[in-house]
Amino acid sequence: MISALFFYLFAGVCVASAVMVIASRNPVHAVLFLILAFVNASGLFVLMGAEFLAMLLIVVYVGAVAVLFLFVVMMLDVDFTQLREGFIEYLPFGLLIGVIFLAELLLVVGGWVMNPNVTKSITAAIPTNVSNTEALGLVLYTKYIHYFQLSAMVLLVAMIGAIVLTLRHKASVKRQDINVQNARTPALAMDVRKVAVGQGLQDADASEWVK
Repeated sequence: MISALFFYLFAGVCVASAVMVIASRNPVHAVLFLILAFVNASGLFVLMGAEFLAMLLIVVYVGAVAVLFLFVVMMLDVDFTQLREGFIEYLPFGLLIGVIFLAELLLVVGGWVMNPNVTKSITAAIPTNVSNTEALGLVLYTKYIHYFQLSAMVLLVAMIGAIVLTLRHKASVKRQDINVQNARTPALAMDVRKVAVGQGLQDADASEWVK
């Protein structure tokens, strides 16, 4: 009875938090609701006996990812008035995309059937004499090692793509060009001039002979 009570408590708060993540207009509040959803999801993992996944969700997602989202949102100077510009102009296109997604979702939900043999689809038996952390590692790094590496490659490509898309070079910022530095020769680095005794280079521009 107590386990069922905590299950409905964690599940209800998790679903409500997920809805508020989408419905919140303030991005800071949305990230806070996301953290609350992660915490309740970790509570559900604890009820299932997966303590490692629960702690992983708290340490990685709540302690790192969600907090990073929160710091980035708070530090960015987001102009919400500018973001809302053109909302009416793109509203028909957005509604069309939303209708397509809704139709696909209804088709998936309407054609979804629970396979009675889904509980028997696990080919590798779960060992009972080890902890759930060790059991997860034995399955993840043996039978599903290729899928694990493939997911890591997908995350790596997504990270590189995000960096490339958001990287902007400013003209006012001086940057080093390794190829130009390696290609420098003494003729490009200095200019030797003979100056007569008692005379100087007052009439010459320093930028023309000092490189």
